Amino acid sequence: MNSSMVVTDVPVVASYLEGEWVAPSAATEGTLVRDASTGEPVVRVTSDGLDLAGAIEYARTTGQTGLGEHTFHQRALMLKELAQYLNARRPELYELSAVTGATRIDSMVDIDGGIGVLFTYGSKGRRELPNSNVVVDGPPEILSKDGSFLGRHIFTRLTGVAVQINAFNFPVWGMLEKLAPAFLAGVPTIVKPATPTSYLTERVVRMIVESGILPAGSLQLVCGAARELLDHLQLGDLVAFTGSSWTVPVLKKHPAIADRGVRFTSETDSLNAIVLGPDAVKGTPEFDAFIRSVVTEMTVKAGQKCTSIRRVIVPNAVTGDVADAVADRIAERVVVGDPRAEGVTMGPLASLEQRGEVRKSLDALVSGGGRVVVGSLDETDVMRADGSVGPAGDGAFQHPVLLQFDDPQAHAVHNVEAFGPISSMVGYDSLEDAVRLATMGGGSLVASIVSHDLDVVRTLAWGIAANHGRVLVLDRDDARSSTGHGSPVPHLAHGGPGRAGGGEELGGIRSVLHHMQRTAIQGSPDMLTAITGVWHAGARAQAGDEHPFRKPLSRLKLGDQIASGSRTVELADITAFAETTGDTFYAHTDEEAAAANPFFPGRVAHGYLLLSWAAGLFVDPAPGPVLANYGLENLRFITPVSPGDSIRVTLTAKEITPRETDDYGEVRWDAVLHNQNDEIVATYDVLTLVSKK
Repeated sequence: MNSSMVVTDVPVVASYLEGEWVAPSAATEGTLVRDASTGEPVVRVTSDGLDLAGAIEYARTTGQTGLGEHTFHQRALMLKELAQYLNARRPELYELSAVTGATRIDSMVDIDGGIGVLFTYGSKGRRELPNSNVVVDGPPEILSKDGSFLGRHIFTRLTGVAVQINAFNFPVWGMLEKLAPAFLAGVPTIVKPATPTSYLTERVVRMIVESGILPAGSLQLVCGAARELLDHLQLGDLVAFTGSSWTVPVLKKHPAIADRGVRFTSETDSLNAIVLGPDAVKGTPEFDAFIRSVVTEMTVKAGQKCTSIRRVIVPNAVTGDVADAVADRIAERVVVGDPRAEGVTMGPLASLEQRGEVRKSLDALVSGGGRVVVGSLDETDVMRADGSVGPAGDGAFQHPVLLQFDDPQAHAVHNVEAFGPISSMVGYDSLEDAVRLATMGGGSLVASIVSHDLDVVRTLAWGIAANHGRVLVLDRDDARSSTGHGSPVPHLAHGGPGRAGGGEELGGIRSVLHHMQRTAIQGSPDMLTAITGVWHAGARAQAGDEHPFRKPLSRLKLGDQIASGSRTVELADITAFAETTGDTFYAHTDEEAAAANPFFPGRVAHGYLLLSWAAGLFVDPAPGPVLANYGLENLRFITPVSPGDSIRVTLTAKEITPRETDDYGEVRWDAVLHNQNDEIVATYDVLTLVSKK
C-alpha cells in the first residue's frame, strides 16, 4: 500500500506549540499511518506550516522562565504529581497502544514504564538534589595556604531547549524517559516523536497539558518531519536522538552540532548479546533462565526494542539443546496476532514498511550464512481480532525466527540487525572466544551473562564491559527478581559505546546533569558560599547570643555558629568508655602496645568517645526547633587525643534544605573538633531535622 496516499476522512495529528494545539490543514497530504494489525487508516501526520523557530524561542523564553521559578524539589514534586495523573488514565492509553500493535504486556512496558520513570525522578530529585537550582560537585579545593582562595565545581542548567527525537517503538516511555531528567534540570523540552506511533505520544501530551501541572513552555510537541528544528539551535541547546544508527552521522554533521556547540547525544540500535556460561547446561536453573530471556526478548514488542537480544552466544556443545528449548517455549507461549484478540502474546511490527525492512535484514542474515533452526521464512497464519485464525492480510506480522551460524565470525551476524523477532545463535569453545564474539558487535547497549560460576562471570564481565553500556548477570539467585535483559531502569545509565551511539539516557541524577553545565568557580569562602548556598570554612560566621539550635528554619542562616567550651579527657574516662562499650582495642587499653603503634603516642581516647562528648558540648537540651539528629557524614579522625588533652567543638550551619511537603527541613552542620593546641582533632557533618517555624 502507498503510505503517503490521501484519505480525506482520516484525522491529522496535531502538534502543541507555544501553548496551543496546532493542526495542519485537513487538505494537507502528509503521511498516512495505518493500524499495525489490520492496515486500516488511523491518522495522517505532517508538520507543514508549523512555526518551529517560534517554538524554540518560546521554549527559551517562556519555558526557561517558568522552570527557573522552581527549585529541583518543586520540579520533582510536579513529576510525581504528573505520574499520578497519568497513572489514572492508563486504560485510555492501553486502548490506543493496541492500535500500534502492542500487546497488553508491550503496553505495560511502554506506558507503565514511562510513568515509572516520572515516579523515580520525582523521588530521586528530592532525595539526591538540593532544594535550589545549583548542584555542587565534589569537595572544595583549597587553592591558597591561608584558605582565602578556593575552587569548586557547580552545575547550572543549560539556557536553551532540549530537542528530543524519539523512535517509533516506545511512544510513551521514549518521551517520558527524556522529559523527566530535562524537566528536573530546569530545561524545556520539544518532543519530536516518530511518525508511525506519533498519535499515541500526542494523546499523552494532551493529557499532560490538560493536567495543568507543568509550567508553560516546559513541553512542546512537533509531529511530522522536523529537520528545520536543528537550523534554529545554538549554544545552550541540546539534541537527544533515539533511532537508527545511519541517521546519527547525518545529524552530527549539521552546523548546529558541528559548529555552533549544540550538545548531541544518541542512543541507537545495537547487536546486543546474551552469553550462556559453560556451567549452565540443560537441566540447570541458569539454562531455563537463559531460554526464558531469549524468547522474551525475541517476542516482547515483537522484538522491536533497541535492547532486544540479537546474538545468542552459547557453548558449541549445547547449540542443539538451546534451539530445541527455544522452539518448545515459543510453541507453548507465543501466539502471534492482533493484540486485541484474547490469548495473543505477540503483536505485529509497527508498520508494513517496518516489516519490509525486517524481512530484508532477515534475507541478508540467511545470505550471510544463517540457517533457520526455529520458525520459518514462510508467512504463517495469525489470530485476528475476532479470534479467528488466518492469513496476515494487511497486518505487519512477522513470526519469531532463530538462525544458527556455523561460522561464529560471519560478518552478517555481527553487523546486520533485523529489528524484529529475529535472533542469531553462534557457538564458542572457550571463554576467550565468547568475549571476542560479544565484542564483535561493535559496541552495544546491553549484554547478559547467564552463569552460576563466579570465575566464569568475572572473566566474561571483565572481558565485555568496556564494549557495553550495561551488563546483566542472571543466575538462580536473581532470575526471578531481575528486571530482565531488555528493561532499562531509570536509576542506571541507558546507553552504550560504539554502534550503540555513545550517549546515555536515564542514569539517575547523571542524566539530569547532562542538561546542565559544570563550571569551576574560584573565589573567597564568602563568595563560594553565596554562589553555592553551602557554607565554606573561612566564610563569615555568626555566633550570637542565641543558640542556633533555638532557631527554626525561618530564622536560621548559613554561618550561624556555636563555639563550645572545652572538656579535658582523663585516663579514667577512656577506661570507663572501653568497659562500658566493650571497645577494648589495645590503643585505648594497653599503653605499651599503643606506643608501639606508629599512629599513636600511647593510650588515646576512642574517636566515638570524642564524638559523644562533642555532642554534649554543642547540644541545647531543651525542646525546640531541632527535632532529631539523623546521622553523621564525612567523619575523619585527624589528631589523636591523649589523657590530659582537652577538646572543644565549633558547629556551623553549613546547608539548609527546607522540605516542600513537610513542616520541617534538613540542616547540615559543619563540626570541627580542636584540642588545647588548636590542632584539628576531627571533622564531620552533623545532619538534623529542624522545624520550619
